[in-house]
Amino acid sequence: MSFSLPDFRRKWSCRGNMSAGAAMVTAAVGLTLVLADQAEARNHAAPLDIFGLGAPRRHRSVHSTKVPLPRPRPEEAPKAADEAAPEADDKPTSDKPAVRKPAEAAPPPEKQLSACRLALTEDIAIAPSIPDIHGPGACGGVDLVRLEAIVLPDKRRVAVKPAAILRCTMASAIADWVRTDMVPLAASLGSTITELDNFDSFECRGRNRVVGAMLSEHGKANALDVRSLKLANGQSIGLTDRTVSRDVRERVLHSVCSRFSTVLGPGSDWYHEDHVHLDLAQRRNDYRICQWNVWDPLPQVAPLLPAERPEQAPPREVAAKHEDGKDGGDGRESTNPAAPADKPAAESGKSKPATKKRR
Repeated sequence: MSFSLPDFRRKWSCRGNMSAGAAMVTAAVGLTLVLADQAEARNHAAPLDIFGLGAPRRHRSVHSTKVPLPRPRPEEAPKAADEAAPEADDKPTSDKPAVRKPAEAAPPPEKQLSACRLALTEDIAIAPSIPDIHGPGACGGVDLVRLEAIVLPDKRRVAVKPAAILRCTMASAIADWVRTDMVPLAASLGSTITELDNFDSFECRGRNRVVGAMLSEHGKANALDVRSLKLANGQSIGLTDRTVSRDVRERVLHSVCSRFSTVLGPGSDWYHEDHVHLDLAQRRNDYRICQWNVWDPLPQVAPLLPAERPEQAPPREVAAKHEDGKDGGDGRESTNPAAPADKPAAESGKSKPATKKRR
Protein backbone atom coordinates (compact mmCIF):
# COMPACT_ATOMS: atom_id res chain seq x y z
CA MET A 1 0.00 0.00 0.00
CA SER A 2 1.35 3.36 -1.02
CA PHE A 3 -0.65 5.56 1.38
CA SER A 4 0.36 6.43 4.87
CA LEU A 5 -1.44 8.14 7.70
CA PRO A 6 0.01 11.59 6.93
CA ASP A 7 -1.08 11.21 3.28
CA PHE A 8 -4.53 10.25 4.38
CA ARG A 9 -4.77 13.28 6.61
CA ARG A 10 -3.72 15.57 3.83
CA LYS A 11 -6.14 14.05 1.36
CA TRP A 12 -9.07 13.59 3.73
CA SER A 13 -8.69 16.40 6.14
CA CYS A 14 -11.78 17.23 8.08
CA ARG A 15 -12.57 20.79 7.21
CA GLY A 16 -15.80 22.53 7.88
CA ASN A 17 -18.80 20.75 9.24
CA MET A 18 -18.68 16.96 9.15
CA SER A 19 -21.36 14.56 10.20
CA ALA A 20 -20.77 12.03 12.92
CA GLY A 21 -20.97 9.14 10.45
CA ALA A 22 -18.38 10.65 8.21
CA ALA A 23 -16.09 11.19 11.15
CA MET A 24 -16.41 7.56 12.20
CA VAL A 25 -15.72 6.36 8.67
CA THR A 26 -12.71 8.62 8.51
CA ALA A 27 -11.30 7.27 11.78
CA ALA A 28 -11.83 3.66 10.72
CA VAL A 29 -10.11 4.17 7.39
CA GLY A 30 -7.18 5.92 9.09
CA LEU A 31 -6.75 3.10 11.62
CA THR A 32 -6.80 0.55 8.83
CA LEU A 33 -4.11 2.44 6.95
CA VAL A 34 -1.89 2.64 10.06
CA LEU A 35 -2.17 -1.09 10.75
CA ALA A 36 -1.47 -1.92 7.12
CA ASP A 37 1.57 0.35 7.07
CA GLN A 38 3.03 -1.34 10.18
CA ALA A 39 2.44 -4.80 8.72
CA GLU A 40 4.19 -3.81 5.51
CA ALA A 41 7.20 -2.55 7.49
CA ARG A 42 7.51 -5.82 9.38
CA ASN A 43 7.15 -7.98 6.26
CA HIS A 44 9.86 -6.15 4.35
CA ALA A 45 12.16 -5.63 7.39
CA ALA A 46 13.13 -2.18 6.38
CA PRO A 47 16.68 -1.27 7.56
CA LEU A 48 17.22 1.32 10.21
CA ASP A 49 18.36 4.78 9.36
CA ILE A 50 21.95 4.05 10.40
CA PHE A 51 23.33 7.06 8.62
CA GLY A 52 21.05 9.51 10.42
CA LEU A 53 19.70 11.06 7.22
CA GLY A 54 16.18 11.31 8.65
CA ALA A 55 14.48 10.88 5.27
CA PRO A 56 10.71 10.17 5.39
CA ARG A 57 9.73 6.51 5.10
CA ARG A 58 7.76 7.10 1.93
CA HIS A 59 10.89 8.25 0.05
CA ARG A 60 13.10 5.24 1.04
CA SER A 61 13.00 1.81 -0.51
CA VAL A 62 13.39 -1.34 1.58
CA HIS A 63 16.51 -2.41 -0.35
CA SER A 64 17.99 1.08 -0.90
CA THR A 65 20.39 0.98 2.10
CA LYS A 66 22.96 -1.88 2.38
CA VAL A 67 24.99 -2.64 5.49
CA PRO A 68 28.75 -3.04 4.56
CA LEU A 69 30.08 -6.54 5.23
CA PRO A 70 33.72 -7.38 6.23
CA ARG A 71 36.07 -8.67 3.54
CA PRO A 72 36.68 -12.44 3.43
CA ARG A 73 39.65 -13.78 5.49
CA PRO A 74 42.73 -14.44 3.29
CA GLU A 75 43.79 -18.06 2.95
CA GLU A 76 47.38 -17.42 4.08
CA ALA A 77 46.34 -15.70 7.30
CA PRO A 78 47.28 -17.68 10.46
CA LYS A 79 44.47 -19.19 12.41
CA ALA A 80 43.52 -17.49 15.62
CA ALA A 81 44.41 -19.31 18.83
CA ASP A 82 40.80 -19.44 19.91
CA GLU A 83 39.74 -21.09 16.62
CA ALA A 84 41.90 -24.14 17.26
CA ALA A 85 40.02 -27.29 18.04
CA PRO A 86 40.10 -28.21 21.73
CA GLU A 87 42.23 -31.14 22.74
CA ALA A 88 40.81 -34.35 24.07
CA ASP A 89 41.45 -33.30 27.67
CA ASP A 90 39.74 -29.94 27.12
CA LYS A 91 36.42 -31.29 25.79
CA PRO A 92 33.49 -30.02 27.84
CA THR A 93 31.69 -32.52 29.98
CA SER A 94 28.22 -32.46 31.45
CA ASP A 95 29.47 -31.37 34.87
CA LYS A 96 32.43 -29.25 33.75
CA PRO A 97 32.05 -26.21 31.49
CA ALA A 98 34.46 -25.69 28.64
CA VAL A 99 37.39 -23.42 29.47
CA ARG A 100 39.14 -21.58 26.71
CA LYS A 101 42.90 -21.43 27.14
CA PRO A 102 44.59 -18.06 26.62
CA ALA A 103 46.78 -17.72 23.59
CA GLU A 104 50.43 -18.59 24.35
CA ALA A 105 52.97 -15.82 23.97
CA ALA A 106 55.26 -16.18 20.98
CA PRO A 107 58.82 -17.23 21.92
CA PRO A 108 61.43 -14.47 21.70
CA PRO A 109 63.46 -14.47 18.49
CA GLU A 110 66.76 -16.34 18.71
CA LYS A 111 69.97 -14.32 18.83
CA GLN A 112 71.61 -14.21 15.45
CA LEU A 113 74.89 -16.12 15.47
CA SER A 114 78.06 -14.36 14.38
CA ALA A 115 80.22 -15.53 11.51
CA CYS A 116 82.87 -16.65 14.02
CA ARG A 117 80.33 -18.67 15.99
CA LEU A 118 79.10 -20.38 12.82
CA ALA A 119 82.70 -21.23 11.79
CA LEU A 120 83.82 -22.50 15.22
CA THR A 121 82.11 -25.88 14.98
CA GLU A 122 82.59 -29.00 17.08
CA ASP A 123 85.01 -30.30 14.45
CA ILE A 124 87.42 -27.52 15.47
CA ALA A 125 86.82 -26.91 19.17
CA ILE A 126 84.50 -27.76 22.05
CA ALA A 127 83.48 -24.20 22.85
CA PRO A 128 79.84 -23.71 23.90
CA SER A 129 78.47 -20.18 23.81
CA ILE A 130 77.86 -18.34 27.06
CA PRO A 131 75.82 -15.18 27.81
CA ASP A 132 77.39 -11.79 27.27
CA ILE A 133 79.21 -10.28 30.25
CA HIS A 134 78.70 -6.64 31.20
CA GLY A 135 80.83 -6.01 34.27
CA PRO A 136 82.04 -2.88 36.01
CA GLY A 137 84.49 -0.55 34.34
CA ALA A 138 83.81 -1.81 30.79
CA CYS A 139 84.76 -5.36 31.77
CA GLY A 140 83.25 -8.19 29.79
CA GLY A 141 82.35 -8.68 26.17
CA VAL A 142 79.92 -10.15 23.68
CA ASP A 143 79.96 -13.30 21.57
CA LEU A 144 81.73 -15.25 24.33
CA VAL A 145 82.53 -18.95 24.49
CA ARG A 146 83.96 -21.36 27.04
CA LEU A 147 86.90 -23.06 25.33
CA GLU A 148 87.05 -26.56 26.84
CA ALA A 149 89.06 -28.50 24.25
CA ILE A 150 90.62 -28.20 20.81
CA VAL A 151 89.77 -30.92 18.30
CA LEU A 152 92.75 -31.96 16.18
CA PRO A 153 92.42 -32.97 12.52
CA ASP A 154 92.66 -36.65 13.56
CA LYS A 155 89.68 -36.11 15.97
CA ARG A 156 91.85 -36.27 19.09
CA ARG A 157 91.26 -33.57 21.65
CA VAL A 158 93.62 -31.18 23.40
CA ALA A 159 92.07 -30.32 26.76
CA VAL A 160 92.25 -26.70 27.92
CA LYS A 161 92.76 -26.83 31.69
CA PRO A 162 91.03 -25.01 33.16
CA ALA A 163 88.49 -24.07 30.51
CA ALA A 164 89.07 -20.55 29.18
CA ILE A 165 86.42 -17.81 28.91
CA LEU A 166 87.25 -15.99 25.68
CA ARG A 167 85.72 -14.07 22.85
CA CYS A 168 84.88 -16.25 19.90
CA THR A 169 87.59 -14.66 17.75
CA MET A 170 90.28 -15.27 20.39
CA ALA A 171 89.17 -18.86 20.95
CA SER A 172 89.24 -19.46 17.19
CA ALA A 173 92.78 -18.04 16.97
CA ILE A 174 94.00 -20.31 19.80
CA ALA A 175 92.43 -23.37 18.19
CA ASP A 176 93.98 -22.58 14.80
CA TRP A 177 97.40 -22.00 16.41
CA VAL A 178 97.38 -25.38 18.15
CA ARG A 179 96.00 -27.29 15.16
CA THR A 180 98.28 -25.72 12.55
CA ASP A 181 101.58 -24.96 14.32
CA MET A 182 101.84 -26.92 17.56
CA VAL A 183 100.77 -30.31 16.21
CA PRO A 184 103.73 -30.47 13.76
CA LEU A 185 106.04 -29.28 16.55
CA ALA A 186 104.90 -32.11 18.81
CA ALA A 187 105.25 -34.58 15.93
CA SER A 188 108.88 -33.54 15.50
CA LEU A 189 109.38 -34.52 19.15
CA GLY A 190 107.79 -37.92 18.53
CA SER A 191 104.49 -37.32 20.29
CA THR A 192 101.15 -35.50 20.19
CA ILE A 193 99.66 -32.69 22.29
CA THR A 194 97.15 -33.71 24.95
CA GLU A 195 96.74 -30.61 27.15
CA LEU A 196 97.17 -26.84 27.11
CA ASP A 197 98.04 -25.28 30.47
CA ASN A 198 95.81 -22.20 30.83
CA PHE A 199 97.34 -19.81 33.36
CA ASP A 200 94.67 -17.10 33.00
CA SER A 201 91.86 -16.07 30.64
CA PHE A 202 88.96 -13.69 31.45
CA GLU A 203 89.47 -11.65 34.60
CA CYS A 204 88.06 -8.19 35.30
CA ARG A 205 91.25 -6.35 36.25
CA GLY A 206 93.79 -3.77 35.16
CA ARG A 207 97.05 -4.54 33.41
CA ASN A 208 99.38 -6.69 35.49
CA ARG A 209 96.78 -6.49 38.30
CA VAL A 210 97.95 -2.99 39.15
CA VAL A 211 95.26 -0.93 40.89
CA GLY A 212 94.18 1.99 38.72
CA ALA A 213 95.97 0.71 35.62
CA MET A 214 94.40 0.60 32.17
CA LEU A 215 91.93 -2.23 31.61
CA SER A 216 93.74 -5.40 30.62
CA GLU A 217 92.79 -7.43 27.57
CA HIS A 218 91.98 -10.16 30.09
CA GLY A 219 89.16 -7.92 31.31
CA LYS A 220 87.80 -7.90 27.75
CA ALA A 221 88.00 -11.72 27.40
CA ASN A 222 90.51 -11.12 24.60
CA ALA A 223 93.69 -12.65 26.10
CA LEU A 224 95.11 -15.99 27.21
CA ASP A 225 98.19 -16.77 29.32
CA VAL A 226 99.88 -20.07 28.42
CA ARG A 227 102.51 -21.81 30.51
CA SER A 228 103.09 -25.12 28.75
CA LEU A 229 101.89 -27.75 26.31
CA LYS A 230 101.80 -31.32 27.59
CA LEU A 231 102.53 -34.26 25.30
CA ALA A 232 101.20 -37.78 25.26
CA ASN A 233 104.64 -39.27 26.04
CA GLY A 234 104.82 -37.42 29.35
CA GLN A 235 106.98 -34.54 28.14
CA SER A 236 106.03 -30.94 28.65
CA ILE A 237 106.96 -28.01 26.45
CA GLY A 238 107.37 -25.21 28.97
CA LEU A 239 107.33 -21.99 26.98
CA THR A 240 109.60 -20.28 29.53
CA ASP A 241 111.48 -23.38 30.75
CA ARG A 242 115.20 -22.89 30.07
CA THR A 243 115.79 -26.63 30.24
CA VAL A 244 113.68 -27.05 27.07
CA SER A 245 115.59 -26.93 23.81
CA ARG A 246 116.19 -23.40 22.61
CA ASP A 247 115.19 -24.38 19.08
CA VAL A 248 111.79 -25.61 20.29
CA ARG A 249 111.11 -22.40 22.22
CA GLU A 250 112.16 -20.25 19.26
CA ARG A 251 109.75 -22.13 16.99
CA VAL A 252 106.94 -21.34 19.42
CA LEU A 253 108.06 -17.70 19.55
CA HIS A 254 107.93 -17.20 15.77
CA SER A 255 104.58 -18.98 15.62
CA VAL A 256 102.73 -16.86 18.19
CA CYS A 257 104.27 -13.55 17.07
CA SER A 258 102.96 -14.11 13.55
CA ARG A 259 99.41 -14.82 14.78
CA PHE A 260 98.71 -12.58 17.77
CA SER A 261 98.95 -8.81 18.04
CA THR A 262 100.52 -8.94 21.52
CA VAL A 263 103.07 -11.45 22.84
CA LEU A 264 104.70 -10.86 26.23
CA GLY A 265 107.15 -13.30 27.79
CA PRO A 266 110.44 -13.35 29.68
CA GLY A 267 112.33 -10.12 29.19
CA SER A 268 109.24 -7.94 28.63
CA ASP A 269 108.68 -7.28 32.34
CA TRP A 270 108.95 -9.34 35.47
CA TYR A 271 105.19 -10.06 35.36
CA HIS A 272 105.67 -12.55 32.51
CA GLU A 273 108.73 -14.54 33.52
CA ASP A 274 106.84 -17.82 34.03
CA HIS A 275 104.26 -17.67 31.22
CA VAL A 276 103.53 -16.12 27.82
CA HIS A 277 100.71 -13.61 27.32
CA LEU A 278 98.76 -13.73 24.03
CA ASP A 279 95.99 -11.35 22.90
CA LEU A 280 94.34 -9.79 19.86
CA ALA A 281 94.32 -6.13 20.91
CA GLN A 282 93.45 -3.67 18.13
CA ARG A 283 95.87 -0.78 17.65
CA ARG A 284 96.43 1.95 15.13
CA ASN A 285 97.98 0.87 11.85
CA ASP A 286 97.80 -2.76 13.03
CA TYR A 287 100.71 -2.15 15.41
CA ARG A 288 101.99 -5.38 17.00
CA ILE A 289 104.08 -6.12 20.10
CA CYS A 290 106.34 -9.18 20.42
CA GLN A 291 108.55 -9.09 23.51
CA TRP A 292 109.89 -12.50 24.48
CA ASN A 293 113.54 -13.27 25.08
CA VAL A 294 114.38 -16.93 24.60
CA TRP A 295 117.14 -17.38 27.17
CA ASP A 296 119.98 -19.86 26.76
CA PRO A 297 119.81 -23.06 28.80
CA LEU A 298 121.11 -22.79 32.34
CA PRO A 299 124.71 -23.99 32.94
CA GLN A 300 125.25 -27.38 34.49
CA VAL A 301 125.44 -27.33 38.28
CA ALA A 302 128.84 -28.37 39.71
CA PRO A 303 128.75 -31.69 41.60
CA LEU A 304 128.80 -31.55 45.40
CA LEU A 305 131.51 -34.24 45.81
CA PRO A 306 135.11 -33.65 44.70
CA ALA A 307 136.38 -35.31 41.59
CA GLU A 308 138.34 -38.55 41.91
CA ARG A 309 142.18 -38.28 42.25
CA PRO A 310 143.82 -39.05 38.93
CA GLU A 311 146.14 -42.06 38.85
CA GLN A 312 149.11 -40.12 37.48
CA ALA A 313 149.10 -37.72 40.43
CA PRO A 314 152.21 -37.98 42.72
CA PRO A 315 151.71 -39.62 46.14
CA ARG A 316 150.80 -37.37 48.99
CA GLU A 317 153.63 -36.76 51.50
CA VAL A 318 153.20 -36.96 55.24
CA ALA A 319 154.40 -33.94 57.18
CA ALA A 320 157.31 -34.58 59.52
CA LYS A 321 158.52 -32.37 62.23
CA HIS A 322 162.01 -31.83 63.61
CA GLU A 323 163.20 -33.27 66.85
CA ASP A 324 162.59 -30.01 68.66
CA GLY A 325 158.93 -30.02 67.49
CA LYS A 326 159.47 -27.08 65.25
CA ASP A 327 159.02 -27.01 61.55
CA GLY A 328 161.88 -26.26 59.17
CA GLY A 329 163.75 -23.05 59.14
CA ASP A 330 162.19 -22.01 55.85
CA GLY A 331 158.78 -21.91 57.47
CA ARG A 332 157.64 -25.20 55.94
CA GLU A 333 157.08 -28.47 57.69
CA SER A 334 159.78 -31.06 57.09
CA THR A 335 158.63 -34.33 55.63
CA ASN A 336 159.82 -37.88 56.03
CA PRO A 337 158.97 -40.04 53.04
CA ALA A 338 159.96 -43.18 54.95
CA ALA A 339 157.43 -42.62 57.75
CA PRO A 340 154.18 -44.52 57.41
CA ALA A 341 151.19 -42.41 56.49
CA ASP A 342 148.72 -44.20 58.77
CA LYS A 343 150.84 -44.22 61.96
CA PRO A 344 148.54 -43.49 64.92
CA ALA A 345 149.15 -40.48 67.05
CA ALA A 346 150.35 -40.68 70.68
CA GLU A 347 147.76 -41.13 73.39
CA SER A 348 148.46 -37.61 74.66
CA GLY A 349 147.15 -36.28 71.38
CA LYS A 350 150.56 -35.06 70.19
CA SER A 351 152.40 -36.64 67.32
CA LYS A 352 155.88 -37.94 68.03
CA PRO A 353 158.53 -36.07 66.00
CA ALA A 354 160.68 -38.09 63.66
CA THR A 355 164.38 -38.43 64.63
CA LYS A 356 167.43 -38.80 62.46
CA LYS A 357 170.32 -41.14 63.20
CA ARG A 358 173.73 -39.53 63.71
CA ARG A 359 176.58 -40.94 61.87
